[in-house]
Amino acid sequence: MPFEFLEPLDADLIGFVNGLSPQALGKKAILHTEEVFPEMENAAIAIVGVLDNRGMNDKKDHVHLNYIRKEFYGLFPGNWDKEIIDLGNIPSGETPQDTYYAVKSIAEALIKSKIIPVVIGGSQDLAYGLYRAYDRLEQMVNLVAIDSRFDFGKENEPISARSYLTNIIVDEPNNLFNYSNIGYQTYYNPQEEIDLIEKLYFDAYRLGEVCNDPSIAEPVFRDADMVCIDMTAVKSADSGNIVKFIPNGFDGKEICTLARYAGISDKVSSFGIFNHEDTRQEAALIAQVVWYFIEGMHYRSNEYPFGSKEQYLKYIVPTEDEEIVFYKSDKTERWWIDVPFVSGVDNKLKRNTLLPCSYQDYISACNNEFPERLWKAQRKNII
Repeated sequence: MPFEFLEPLDADLIGFVNGLSPQALGKKAILHTEEVFPEMENAAIAIVGVLDNRGMNDKKDHVHLNYIRKEFYGLFPGNWDKEIIDLGNIPSGETPQDTYYAVKSIAEALIKSKIIPVVIGGSQDLAYGLYRAYDRLEQMVNLVAIDSRFDFGKENEPISARSYLTNIIVDEPNNLFNYSNIGYQTYYNPQEEIDLIEKLYFDAYRLGEVCNDPSIAEPVFRDADMVCIDMTAVKSADSGNIVKFIPNGFDGKEICTLARYAGISDKVSSFGIFNHEDTRQEAALIAQVVWYFIEGMHYRSNEYPFGSKEQYLKYIVPTEDEEIVFYKSDKTERWWIDVPFVSGVDNKLKRNTLLPCSYQDYISACNNEFPERLWKAQRKNII
């Protein structure tokens, strides 16, 4: 069983939780202690810590997560009814590959059981292990990273927090359908990498774009299976990370808004937070990011791909070349574009697909502007 990899929570943390108010989150969650391993039957969310920081290429080979857990369990839940379990920590393996294997095995078992793993780790290369959890689930994966960098590696470079994306794209089995970056900062990324994102028909949104209107990211999360946050995407003034000073990035409110969008998405089945420092200051923000993700989960509407098109209003927009079909939910007023299946072409999805979009995409189509999200989706379907 993959859960053999897990270590129970520290006695110090258990003592802290025992002293909390009966209404606090720590009293509602079921924790992995020396005596008790949580039952999975009714769980919806599983918190998993990973004590491996080697991918950040610094001197620390592990990370402590008690600060984050104390901050999180000291918060109060919203009007929540989903059961939260804390499975404890995956220790640092003999090699990073051992740690990836443990993350993969545990996340795969949870996702199969319809439990969302919330992985709080050290370095972001652990996202590779989380991605590999989908290998045997027989589905293409849409990955969304909230990150100031794209994390491509050079040829033959060992996997690390700054190069893991190359391994996700290149390594077999290749389950990646789409990668979306939210919040990249141009001066951290070589122009060749920005061009590569375009060439692969991936989506990337600059920090300024998202800060001006965070809602442009909502359709991106709605189409995601896996969401990862690199905490260095948050500016130091808000994260409290003064170990490595980050002058520009998302503020605390914006990163929590994005986490809530990830939680609301009916499709997101795993969530990871990486590249943080062991400071009390940053722990407080990470705890609130996790809180907002879980809050969002409680507002899922079970629309596409789980609902039926009958609940939608259909809009047909004639353009010079073709008709573009939009659907609008009468329940949440969210929008989708119909991506038609092209017969006779090696279509990766083998079916008509609804692509999440914004009201602005519909307005653009009405003005005879072809929606960029639809264009990229069509390119990906036929390559």
